[in-house]
Amino acid sequence: MMTSPRPYLIRAVYEWIIDNNFTPYLKVNANLEQVEVPREFVNEEGSIVLNISPSAVRDLELGNEWLSFNARFSGRAQNVLVPIAAVLGIYTKENGRGFFFNAEEFQDETPPETPPPAPTPTAKKAPFLKVVK
Repeated sequence: MMTSPRPYLIRAVYEWIIDNNFTPYLKVNANLEQVEVPREFVNEEGSIVLNISPSAVRDLELGNEWLSFNARFSGRAQNVLVPIAAVLGIYTKENGRGFFFNAEEFQDETPPETPPPAPTPTAKKAPFLKVVK
């Protein structure tokens, strides 16, 4: 059995969007188990759209089983944790171009049993120079 192409497609489309100076949006099925998103922003269809641009999130990790990052929602910092199987699509804010997944095509995908540890905010380290003689 082959691994799912979904995480590879997400990473490729994300890079393409960033390379073209657009804003990457991620549409997530918030009704799946283990999806950790701010519930007050989930729509009536049970999905949420997340801005995952470098200026909007910190510590973005696009792994093979999980997607995670830290972001602010209504001024409050929150960790977001999404199993890759819950990702419905990735597209640009500006023109809607991107990639959407056919739900039936990946229906045998199930979220991993244990989520990774929640991302922790990292402090920006000041650059430094070292004199080498």
